[in-house]
Amino acid sequence: MTAEARPAAAPLTERQEARRRGILRAGAQLAGRGGFEAVQMREVADAAGVALGTLYRYFPSKVHLLVAIMQDQLQRLHVTLRRQPPAGDDAAERVAGTLMLAFRALQRDPHLADAMVRALTFADRGVSGEVDAVSRLTTAIVLDAMGVADPTPDQLSVVRVIEHTWHSALITWLSGRESVAQVKRDIETVCRLIDTAADTG
Repeated sequence: MTAEARPAAAPLTERQEARRRGILRAGAQLAGRGGFEAVQMREVADAAGVALGTLYRYFPSKVHLLVAIMQDQLQRLHVTLRRQPPAGDDAAERVAGTLMLAFRALQRDPHLADAMVRALTFADRGVSGEVDAVSRLTTAIVLDAMGVADPTPDQLSVVRVIEHTWHSALITWLSGRESVAQVKRDIETVCRLIDTAADTG
């Protein structure tokens, strides 16, 4: 069955959700200690206190798990930003500030950041649902910072370019090929496209 044809999963019970959150915590802790390679499914199961078969029912692979961890991190960021919206004189400044806030959070845990970004890079069609969820969350965070509830096609195109630049900047920083200062310049530069979309919208 393809990802597109897979039926929607039934909502988790309270106990199942607690178990899932425990697995996410265990996976994040292992990734934080040693990056992508440190996340071994048997060790995740042991750390979360679940059977290996149970773990695989929630997350069929460590790529699924790490992409879900990134989704969880973004959800937490989204909640925080809605409580404390980013400051800035215009949309471009607010979006750049928001993305740099997220980047600084990743800086504090570079092994986890590397594991999540590598998982996104390795993800195939079997992980498309989880990857799409990460993309939707990123888009929602950017649109909130822009102050746009009903984006035009031009604005959505700009948001996609911003997301691509953000992802690329993370990869080059994690590989040691780009400094934090350069990441900031790249993000600020691409966010100026927001003004162009506003002019044509």
